[in-house]
Order: sequence, then C-alpha cells, then structure tokens
Amino acid sequence: MSRQRNNKSDKKASKKVRNLIFSIFLLVVSVGVSYIYFTEQKFNNVIYPQVKIEGMDFSGKTKEEAIKILRDNFGDAILQKKVNIKALDRNYSISFSELNAKFSIIETVDEALAYGKTSNIISKFKLIKSPNPKEFNLKFTYNQKPLENLVKSIEKDINKKPQDATISFTGEKFQVSEDVEGSELDSDKLKKEILSSINGKISSDINIQAPIKTLKPKVTAASLKQVNTRIASYSTDFSSSSEARSTNIRVATASINGKVLMPGESFSFNEVVGERTKERGYKEAGVIINQQLDSGLGGGICQVSSTLYNALLSGNIKTTERIHHTFPSSYVGMGLDATVDWGNIDLKFKNTFDYPIYLEGYTKNKVVYFNIYSNSELAKRTYTISTEVYDKIEPTIKYIDDPTMPEGKTEVVKKPSTGYRVKVYRNIFENGRFISKELISNDYYVPINGITKRGTKKSS
Repeated sequence: MSRQRNNKSDKKASKKVRNLIFSIFLLVVSVGVSYIYFTEQKFNNVIYPQVKIEGMDFSGKTKEEAIKILRDNFGDAILQKKVNIKALDRNYSISFSELNAKFSIIETVDEALAYGKTSNIISKFKLIKSPNPKEFNLKFTYNQKPLENLVKSIEKDINKKPQDATISFTGEKFQVSEDVEGSELDSDKLKKEILSSINGKISSDINIQAPIKTLKPKVTAASLKQVNTRIASYSTDFSSSSEARSTNIRVATASINGKVLMPGESFSFNEVVGERTKERGYKEAGVIINQQLDSGLGGGICQVSSTLYNALLSGNIKTTERIHHTFPSSYVGMGLDATVDWGNIDLKFKNTFDYPIYLEGYTKNKVVYFNIYSNSELAKRTYTISTEVYDKIEPTIKYIDDPTMPEGKTEVVKKPSTGYRVKVYRNIFENGRFISKELISNDYYVPINGITKRGTKKSS
C-alpha cells in the first residue's frame, strides 16, 4: 500500500520537473526571440553594421544622417572643382557646378539602408551580430554640353588660317609681305582628354594643355624673296585693233598680272582669266569660229595668250597644253601662237624650277607686255626662239556660177588661206655660249580652200 503511494508521488514530482523545464525553455525561447526581434528593430531605420559608402563607415546611421555626411564630404566639395585649359597664351576654365556635376547620394544611401532588410529575421540578426563588410560607391554624373560649348569657343579663338606671303612689283623693285603661321585646335583630341580626366575624385583642379597644330603657310616670304631677276619678256602690238578688242586685251592681261607660281604649281589661262562675259568687262570683237573670222565675246584675248606663250618660250618654262590657231596669226610668227577658248581650249604651263615665278602683264600705248621674273640663277642661261617653215600648201578656189549676178562680177564667199608646216626651236646659251638646240613644236596649219561666186547673167 505504501509502495503504491510512493510511485504516485514520484510520478507527480517528475511531471512537475518536466513542466518546470518546459516553462524555463519557453521563457528562454521567448527571451531569445524578443532579443532578436528588438535587436533587429533597433536597425529597422538605420544602416546595418560594417556598411560603408566610399570607404566611410555608416553603421547605425539614419538616412538623414548619412545624406548629410555625404553631402558635406562629396556633394559640396565636387562643385568647387574646375577644369582648366591652357591654349596658346589663353586660359579657359569651367567649374563642376556649371557641368551640373553630382553624386548619387540619395540613391546610394537608399541602397545602403535597404541592404539586408528584405531577409528573414534570423538572417537580419546575423547581419547585425556577425556582419559581413559591405561597401557601396557613389555614382558620378555631369552634363557634357557645357564642355562641348567650351571647346567650340576655344576652337573659335584658336583656329586661324595661315597667311601666305605676297609679292608685288612697282616697276623698280619687289615688295614682299611676311607670311604668318596659322593654328588649329585638335578638338576631338581635347574632348577625349577632358572626358577621360573628369571623375568624382575630390582632388585638385584638372589642368589640361590644349593640343594645337601649327599651320604653315603655303607661300613664305623667304621663298618669294628669291624672285629678283627678269628671266623672259615678250610684247605684241595691237594698235590696229578696235576699241572693243583693245578692251578685251587689257582686261585679260590685268587678270594675269601679279600671278605667282610656286615650284611644282601649274597655270591654266582659262582658270586665271576666267569666263569671258559682259559682267567681267568683255566686249564683242573678232574671233575665229569654224575656220572663219566672226564676232564673239572676248575677241582678241588669243593675242594675250600668244604673247604670254612667247614669254614662256623665252624663259624655258614648261608648257603642258597649247594649241595653235587654224591659220597663222598676224601678231606673232607661225608656230608661235596659242589659241584659247573657254571650256574648250586652254594654255597651260608648269613651274619646274626650284624658285617661284612672278608674272607681270600690262598694256601701254596699245602694246601688250609680259615679263617673267624668278631667281638670278636661272638667268645664267638665255634662250632664243627660231622657226622653220618646211612646207607650204596652196589652197584651191571653188567657183560657183551665180545667174543672178552680172557677168564678170565676182564675190568671195570664203577666203582661201595657205597651209604651212612649221617647226619651232629653242636655242640654249649659257653665259653667252651656245649649248644646244631643241625642238619645241611641229605645227600644221591646214590650208583653207576658198569659195568664190561669179556672175553669169548676160547684160540686156
């Protein structure tokens, strides 16, 4: 009986112990959960431990606190920074505030504040008690447009075309103006250098030397000063010309006067003289059209091209394009003429010398003159031109009977012209001594057959 009572008593005691242990367990768990919960809640509106932004620890900082710290250290400081550019003797600068430069402070703080907040409570607790270092970096942005405008402004100030030296002749001596070097900003290179230098580092200003090219003039004063001697000249008379033809000769000659050819450069009569129009001062005068003398704008300028051509021959200047007339001209010998026609026939030559060539052209007392000047070294050689007419072709005359004209009366419809074959030579002398003779051209003037009407009408 007593044994049964003891067993019941033991069971009751054991149950009490278990209940006590369970209660203690529940209390411990409750305390632990509460601790975890309240610990996590403490960081609900602040940044977790060991979370850094740009190397600065923001553990436990609120959003407002973090934003203020970052603005103090980055936001305001970056606006004081400048980009300084030196271009030749000028200085240019632009501040980061003008570029609307800024850091993603608010966005980055939001990221740091949200870090770990979407995890479960245990994960959050672990991040608080055993944190893994986490770092965020600010994003830096700016507006490129003000920089592009600055580069354009620098370009406008710096870009200068080089100025060629010029030469003029007063009739007694040459006057040479100085050449001036130009400059050109390498805009693309400058832009790349600026953009590669701009960053979010809070440091000293950015200093850049603008890349600038020096532009050399095509014609220098030193080269033009080599022109000191007349090497050739030629003139032809146009005293029998009409006023219109004389005007055309004067206008064309004036457009050539003062032309300079540097070594290697070529000359085109048509390009230099230009189209023969009324607006440019040309008048109607006699020209050769379809083997006949007719009237047209610019009539007479073939005398200008022929006069210039003979000066070229006397100066040993290389002619690259030249065509003679249909029949011989009255103002120069056979084989010595050079016809021109806008858009069709040209007179061209090239400066093959090591020195510049200066062309002087003018008219006086109805004579057209061309003088060619260059360096005195070229004057050591002189040249004379000779011609050889080695064939003469007589034209035929075709007669057409005209019953409307009185018998014995004639009328020339087409004037005949004798044909010739002629060779032109250049005789070369050095210091007055004959050296050699060279063939320049072999021209053929085609004979022009004539046509004459004769009357056959009998008198009543």
